[in-house]
Amino acid sequence: MIRECLRGVASLLTAAALLVTAPAGLMAGQGRDFAENFHTATPIKHIVVIFDENVSFDHYFGTYPYATNPGSEPAFHALPNTPRVNNLLSGGLLDQNPNSAQPFRLDRSQAWTCDQNHSYTPEQLAFDHGLMDKFPQSTGTGGTDYGVECDYGHGTGLVMGYYDGNTVAALWNYAQHFAMSDNSYGTMFGPSTPGALDLAVGTTSNVMLAHGSSTSAIVNGQSSGTLISDIDPAFDDCSSQSSNAYVTSGKNIGDLLNAKSITWGWFQGGFAPTAVSGAGVATCGATSKGLPPATITDYVPHHNPFQYFASTANPHHLPPTSVSTIGQTDQANHQYDLSLFYTALQQGYLSAVSFLKAKAFQNAHPGNSDPLDEQTWLVTVIDTIESSPYWKDTAIIINYDDSDGWYDHQMDTVVNQSDSNNDDLTGPGTCGATPSGAAPGHCGYGPRLPYLVISPFAKQNYVDNRMIDQSSTIRFIEDNWGTGRIGGDSNDAKAGSIMGMFDFASFYQAPRLILDPTTGEIVGFPGPLLVGGH
Repeated sequence: MIRECLRGVASLLTAAALLVTAPAGLMAGQGRDFAENFHTATPIKHIVVIFDENVSFDHYFGTYPYATNPGSEPAFHALPNTPRVNNLLSGGLLDQNPNSAQPFRLDRSQAWTCDQNHSYTPEQLAFDHGLMDKFPQSTGTGGTDYGVECDYGHGTGLVMGYYDGNTVAALWNYAQHFAMSDNSYGTMFGPSTPGALDLAVGTTSNVMLAHGSSTSAIVNGQSSGTLISDIDPAFDDCSSQSSNAYVTSGKNIGDLLNAKSITWGWFQGGFAPTAVSGAGVATCGATSKGLPPATITDYVPHHNPFQYFASTANPHHLPPTSVSTIGQTDQANHQYDLSLFYTALQQGYLSAVSFLKAKAFQNAHPGNSDPLDEQTWLVTVIDTIESSPYWKDTAIIINYDDSDGWYDHQMDTVVNQSDSNNDDLTGPGTCGATPSGAAPGHCGYGPRLPYLVISPFAKQNYVDNRMIDQSSTIRFIEDNWGTGRIGGDSNDAKAGSIMGMFDFASFYQAPRLILDPTTGEIVGFPGPLLVGGH
């Protein structure tokens, strides 16, 4: 205990220097923190959900906590007593793998890769009845993208590639100093839009095609049913006007928060329009250039789940009426450009619940992003939050929308059975059998995905083994703010709890961890460990 207290005193000496990295005005707290007014079941008054793209657990944590540490790359050395993780170091899977290609390490020079096949049926085929041995032939993709080789000579075997703590150093350092799950899954198989809806509502049911003749995205009906693929939201000017859909009934987590007057918002890069027509129709033309060999459009409509619901959509991408209304219901209807998250944070109007989505070039999605551009964004956001007055009662969750089809050796428990023509987990046309009265097309849980909790109240260097899924995030929000459940066929009621990743009883909180956005390496630990009760 003496050593811990001394460490806390020493860290105070570096705090002032580290906090100067916060944007101007951040420490002033000019605004009013409405979130402090809400009763919560835990000391958490603010939750920031970072929802990134297309990473399986083994793809980022396959050899955690052991990194190769070549001299040319940032080094990572594990803390003593780091818990064992269910990854590729289990059972000889690194060199005696049942797939046709063996797992291999991708280094920092190979951060940009081909996008793998992450569609609903191919992902089930890769699982091969639980043998987990058909990834190269089912989801593996090689060749070129933008006319540039993106498989580094591995062809479809690229799907077996993984990064270690020399490339995804920030995520490994967050896992070392806070809490991580090694048993978290996509609520169902498939790509981004199903994952986004599972985060917002816990199900992909009740979706209707608004435009477009293709029904490949929909199970159980010509124009309506269960969504299993990507399609743009109908309530969004920046969506494709030839192919989009909307949710016809049911509530999402935003509706539950609105019913309790709890402040919340979805903040996405590129949401602010670059032009507006005379009829008020928005154009989302902002672009960025990162590591991928192309200029990437910032805003991706089908990554925004709340634009599928009339109740929570902002079709014309209108700004809030003022900074003070961010998080409240006005013309923006809780849908914002990512820049406004920083504005709210700086001026004292941080919402109780914030969902963050990076610009496309920083969201980790292979083909338009990569782990290094993702790391720059992640660390910048988290350093800023940790350097703000809000850190004392905030929980940051990092999770992902889907696996991109990358290899992971661990099959989930089949929680949601389905027997549509698109299923092939337990045999042609089957993922078990659709329960009586339920809609098919919900096969899952799907692939295993990273899930981290960063907070003063997070357990430190802790790996949680309890099974959770994407809807576990909304379950925590419901439980903490007392909103009640979404109902219908939402998975929120049966989702595993993330409460085991927190420690609300100890006087010793997890210290702030400031990282370098470029390398992911540790800069310092500002702030004392000892606090006076909660």
